[in-house]
This record gives sequence, C-alpha cells and structure tokens, in this order.
Amino acid sequence: MKTVQISLNSIDKVKSFVNDITKFNNDFDLVSGRYVIDAKSIMGIFSLDLSKAIDLNIHAEDNIDEIMEILSPYMI
Repeated sequence: MKTVQISLNSIDKVKSFVNDITKFNNDFDLVSGRYVIDAKSIMGIFSLDLSKAIDLNIHAEDNIDEIMEILSPYMI
C-alpha cells in the first residue's frame, strides 16, 4: 500500500479523478480525519471536506508507477 496526499478542490477535478482511477482494478481509499471512503465513489468524495488535502491510500503492488503517473495532476 502507498499513501499520497491529493487535492480535489473543484467539481471538475473530482470528476476527472474518479474517471482516471476507475480505469484500474485496484482499491483506492480516501482518508480525511476519521472518515475513510472508497475513492471511486463520487458521492463519497463530496461528503468529505474538499478544501483540505486528502490522503489517498493506493492498494497496489504491480502497476504503481502507472497509477502515480495518472495521479500526478492531483498530488500535492
């Protein structure tokens, strides 16, 4: 598992983020305070405080470089 900090501070960013990560079969969790939600859930993402940085837990081993490249526009 790898953890990175991301910023999803606009509706368009949330939509493109979900579209990007749904291409992968891996599990992704967003952690904000004591809340942990599935990163592929748009409704779940909008339940978080998007004005702050959010931790993204990536449950992947094999294609982590490809995932990191796709996530680079969202990382802080």
